[in-house]
Amino acid sequence: MLSENIKAIRKSKGLSQQELAVKLNVVRQTVSKWETGLSVPDSEMLISLSKTLEIPMSTLLGETVIESEAEDLKAISEKLEVINLQLARKKVMQRKALCGLFIMLCVFVVITFAFLAVLGSPYLGWDFSDPESAVMGTALHAFEWLFVRLAPIVFICAIVGIFLTCKRD
Repeated sequence: MLSENIKAIRKSKGLSQQELAVKLNVVRQTVSKWETGLSVPDSEMLISLSKTLEIPMSTLLGETVIESEAEDLKAISEKLEVINLQLARKKVMQRKALCGLFIMLCVFVVITFAFLAVLGSPYLGWDFSDPESAVMGTALHAFEWLFVRLAPIVFICAIVGIFLTCKRD
């Protein structure tokens, strides 16, 4: 309902998504996401949107204008509270997913290091006069060389990411 109202009011004012985005200091994709219902503006942005489009907040949210402003404010605040709760839940889920990704990255680095340690760099003992083993030995050597140099950096970044994204409850 909000997404349809934003689109209809924007078009009735003769504004493109880009023009509205410039007036609100956001990118055009943000306005597009609002109009398609993929996201919703927060309370401050709703106020800015209302002022920019020169319409009352109640019209933007799809309500008819009621005489009592107190009831309007209460209804709007309830709707905004629901929207903010939904956005907060979505943000928590994204943080958990990101934290899980960092943990999996750490596990991958540790398992790969263990695998390479058990393998014991077999390319050093290979017969490089045989073309097939030479190619395989060179490929394994290149992977191990690159992994050993990049893995500590990736591991440290993943550990930092875990501490930044995973909350201790």
